[in-house]
Amino acid sequence: MFRKLIVLGIFLWSISMTSQELNCTVVVNSEQVSQTNQQIFRTLERSISDYVNKTKWTNKTYGPQEKINCSMLLTITSFDSNSSFSGSIQVQSSRPVYNASYQTPVFNHNDRQFNFDYLEFEPLFYSPNSFESNLVGVITYYVHIILGIDADTFSKEGGTEHFNNARDVVNLAQGQGFVGWQQADGNRTRWELIDNLLSNTFKEYRVAMYNYHRLGLDVMVDNGLLGKQSIASCMKMFEALVKRRPNSFLLQTFFDAKSDEILNVFSDGPKVDIISLKNSLNRVAPFYANTWKEIKY
Repeated sequence: MFRKLIVLGIFLWSISMTSQELNCTVVVNSEQVSQTNQQIFRTLERSISDYVNKTKWTNKTYGPQEKINCSMLLTITSFDSNSSFSGSIQVQSSRPVYNASYQTPVFNHNDRQFNFDYLEFEPLFYSPNSFESNLVGVITYYVHIILGIDADTFSKEGGTEHFNNARDVVNLAQGQGFVGWQQADGNRTRWELIDNLLSNTFKEYRVAMYNYHRLGLDVMVDNGLLGKQSIASCMKMFEALVKRRPNSFLLQTFFDAKSDEILNVFSDGPKVDIISLKNSLNRVAPFYANTWKEIKY
């Protein structure tokens, strides 16, 4: 009996050691590259997947059912047949809705400023004190963004620690010669995303992420009307943000992830003030005006 307990303890310990925070699907798409030997792209895909899924990113314990479902799609547009890659990275994440089988999308962003060097079978390792690889830097940055946004949906501003970690990556990357890390690199950069997430100027976004998920989606199974009202109130909160900063990066990422979901939520079930809701949506996300037209009873 004692031996069985020891074996069981070792088994549970091994699960806890390998049960990390993310369940991330990594895909490297090399269709745009005229490269006969595709093996390096498959090796790159496995290396990134292992790095993201096997690294312990926090000091918290995540059960298998608590892992954050996410994906990273790297589209390679050029490769010099040696070690230099260019392309984009599409990052998406979702989280479960309480008492439901539904996974709600929480982040969806396509970063088109992605170039890096990689030698096949090169180990991927991140040092918090130095910046040695843009590939590792970008992947690490987005892992912390995923963790932070997920945490914000469960507790008010719960993702601050992760966002600070992402900002540390940005600070290390400054002046390294890779695009996307500096304010001067244009709109929708990695610098801009983390700056907005940590700025009081965009405080409504993070409050709305909590209200939308914990007070909205998570209560809809038990009280559909209350849940819908909470979600609708988030659109009102966004109006204040739009008045202060129109066309903000954060709102773009929010509605890129949520537009179809909002349409589905308000096209069925208990009725709310649809006219007021659609007016708010058209003010905060006019780029999805055609979607909002479909919200009808």
